[in-house]
Formats: sequence, C-alpha cells, structure tokens
Amino acid sequence: MNDIQQCADYLRQAKQITVLTGAGVSKESGIPTFRDALDGLWARFDPTQLATRQAFSADPKLVWDFYEYRRDLMRPAEPNAGHFALAALQQRFSTMRIITQNVDDLHERAGSTDVIRLHGSIAYNKCAADCQGSPTRINVSQLTWNKSSGPPPCPYCGRPVRPDVVWFGEMLPREALERALELARQSDVMLVIGTSGMVSPSAEMPYLVKEHGGIMIEVNPEHSAISRIATLHLQEPSGVVLPQIVTALLAGS
Repeated sequence: MNDIQQCADYLRQAKQITVLTGAGVSKESGIPTFRDALDGLWARFDPTQLATRQAFSADPKLVWDFYEYRRDLMRPAEPNAGHFALAALQQRFSTMRIITQNVDDLHERAGSTDVIRLHGSIAYNKCAADCQGSPTRINVSQLTWNKSSGPPPCPYCGRPVRPDVVWFGEMLPREALERALELARQSDVMLVIGTSGMVSPSAEMPYLVKEHGGIMIEVNPEHSAISRIATLHLQEPSGVVLPQIVTALLAGS
C-alpha cells in the first residue's frame, strides 16, 4: 500500500480529523510568507519593526503602509488545488475542522467552513484599543480620512485602527486557541500541512495528537521541526498531494 492509500485509510477510520495549515499552503497560491514579503522597499526592516504593538505605537503609518502593501500582494491570489481538496474532505467528514496560521481567506473561498484562525485575518481591521470589546472591528471602507497620513482613527474612541492580526508578542485569540487545543486532544488523525512547526503554540498541537496515540500526517515538500514524529510524511506540495488523497477516498468508497 502506498502512502496516499494509507493516508486515505487513516482518514476513513478516524472519528475526529483535524487539519493544521501554515504558510506553505498559501505560498502555493502565490502569497509570499511574512518574511518573503520583506523585499524591495521593505528589505531594510526587521519583522519586529513592522509587526508588534510597540512598532505600531511608535510609527502607526509605517506599520499600516506595510500591511496595505501585504494586502496588495494577496489580492490576486486564488485558492489552489490543496484548498479545494480540503473543502472536499470537509464535505465528506462533517466533523473535520481546519486550524490555520494563515491570515488570508483562501480556505473559506475554497468552500471550507468554521475555519479556526489562530493569527487573525488580514482582511479585517480593528480599533487598536478594542474600545468596544475584543475585537472591535472597524469597516474602513465606510470611513473618510487622509489615507496618505496612515491608519484612520477609530470612530468610537479616536485611537488608530490596525489590522486584525496577531503580532509578535501578542496572545492568540483565546477562544480560537482553546478550540484548537481541544481538537488536537480529541483527534484520531491530524493533517499538518505547509508549516515549519516552529511557531508556538501551534507547534505543540501535533505532539498532543501523538501523546494519545493519534496519527499525525505531514504534507510538506521540506522536512520540518515536526517531521520526526510524523506517522507519514508526504513530501510534496499540498496542491499535489491533497487532491490525490481525495481521489483515493472516492475510489475506495
């Protein structure tokens, strides 16, 4: 039995499947990773100058302009075959949930539902002070301000509006993190796709699966920090491997 068929068999037998996705999945759609985006005019900056609460307080315009640049990079991107394959798997396995470290909306655009976002969504903005509750989402398209001056002020409190993403040194959204950890503890099978396994606390989730005897399947062209604990390592891009898994499931149904 080859690895694709073995993976399909693990999925058929599972009661709870959880998927953890990282930057590699989005990169296959042409979205550069955070550090890959630090080129051109941004090459002289360290990530901590562009993605921390302190950096935003010191220079809101600099940080806002960088995230507008990142949004411009993301706009042409479309879901790839891996995104669509995950949506197809979720249709087949109704309890399957996707936990993502990515801040784009490609999973949802491919048809996946109830995606658990650990690092927020770059498509949204919020009050930097969360003055009306966490998060205080602000629709900037409804605001009028001098866009050359940086972020708009919050219409409720006047503090700057910022991207609704998790920056270095910030806590992950509590509800999303608690759901993700609970799913990891309950999972018979976890697919870990396109992530380096270096960013905590998501890096610990595959270990939680293994601790209670679950199956951890890694989909990544490269070896990562978690490859050594993988039950299977499918060493190709997710856009190649995941459609093959869907085909194998259909063939065996």
